[in-house]
Amino acid sequence: MPVFNDISAVNIAKAVSAKTISATEITRVHLERIKAINPTINAIVQDCSSEAIAEAEALDARIANGEDPGPLAGVPITIKVNVDQARYPTTNGLRSMEKVIAEEDSPVVSNLRKAGAIIVGRSNTPAFSLRWFTKNDIHGQTLNPRNQEITPGGSSGGASAAVAAGLCAIGQGTDIAGSIRYPAYACGLHGLRPTIGRVPAFNASAPDRLIGAQLMAVSGPIARSIEDIQLSFRSMMVKDVRDPWHRSISYDSGPFEKRAALTLAPDGLKVCAEVRNALTSTAMHLEKNGWIVEETKCPPMRAAAEINAKLWMADMKLGAEKLLSLEGEVDSQFVYQQMVADAEPVDLENIMKALQMRISLIRQWEIFLQTWPLLICPVSGELPFDQQLDVKSEADFAKVFEMQMPQRALPALGLPALAVATGYANRRPVGVQLVSGHFREDLLLKAGATLEAAGHSPKVSDPFQLG
Repeated sequence: MPVFNDISAVNIAKAVSAKTISATEITRVHLERIKAINPTINAIVQDCSSEAIAEAEALDARIANGEDPGPLAGVPITIKVNVDQARYPTTNGLRSMEKVIAEEDSPVVSNLRKAGAIIVGRSNTPAFSLRWFTKNDIHGQTLNPRNQEITPGGSSGGASAAVAAGLCAIGQGTDIAGSIRYPAYACGLHGLRPTIGRVPAFNASAPDRLIGAQLMAVSGPIARSIEDIQLSFRSMMVKDVRDPWHRSISYDSGPFEKRAALTLAPDGLKVCAEVRNALTSTAMHLEKNGWIVEETKCPPMRAAAEINAKLWMADMKLGAEKLLSLEGEVDSQFVYQQMVADAEPVDLENIMKALQMRISLIRQWEIFLQTWPLLICPVSGELPFDQQLDVKSEADFAKVFEMQMPQRALPALGLPALAVATGYANRRPVGVQLVSGHFREDLLLKAGATLEAAGHSPKVSDPFQLG
């Protein structure tokens, strides 16, 4: 096989399917790297090595018998610890959930297995998956393999760190307020937040999701290439009747005009020079490849971010507030207090008004995206934050919360968005966010591939090198 930087999911699947290399060999290579690298960065916090070898050997046997191994044949992946995987605890970063053992795979795990992927480990998340930083009392803190001084992102920080360090080719993540896009951004990778209802979701180990999660939470992939994002996403999106929200809509939704809006500072967000430079360079690359790009205001983001906070805090109040006290995890308690203070009181009137405003905003966005099928905007107003910045003080939390406004807005609208890595600035990764209409992930990935070909291609990092 090629050197580690070239071991992409696409290349692995092709090689395993062609019998150039076995799934077992690929799995062992990645398990050895996990053994060597993971103790330094703590990205994978639940060991799946024995099961991974057994599944790889079984896949090789099916290939030997002439069976179709699937589009992700032998591809090493990680699953986030807030997602059910049979025989493993779904901790969500909580000591109090350590004995909650999943009896069946969630739909996204089931789909990835059916596609031939090999689960090599389960990735870390902050307690309650509540933060853009990855640390908890049960599994510890995850470090960013690009730069240990900065967050690997959250809540899918373990997934992004694992992909950046070459512990897997694909990291499965979840996103209710940026938890795929921000870790991808912080670790210099690509990350796709799909349209709500695109990837089936269900955890049998827990009560059904409350309304905020039903309307905003999704699973999606983090990877080192746009090709790998596309390959894994198409495997994730297969129908599963356990999720009534799921919609079986073709991946390729037809032609589109190559017209993109550029919004440098949505709703007055203060955006640093390095991020602005990445945005203008992105516009230039697209223009060189036949896109019409115009700088313009996008529809409201701040109002959508406020809806996100209201619905998320309503879910937390009903489903997790008592557990917050029971868990006693200081960082999540502090963050929750700040988020509750930011949102209006959770009562029937405010929730109903938020839901009413939500449909109005979605209408505005869909009309806008008819004219501009693609939006280029910031992932965050700042370069990736210093580790643990959000819990240093109330003022630091407020700064982080404000800079993440574009992260928080889009889930309330159910729109798909793609974080695209564009390089480094001041020894920190930088990138941009692309947004399109509902179920137009194909458009996002075509634009993302154009940007990747024109500029930066993420590589594997040894700790703690930019790569």
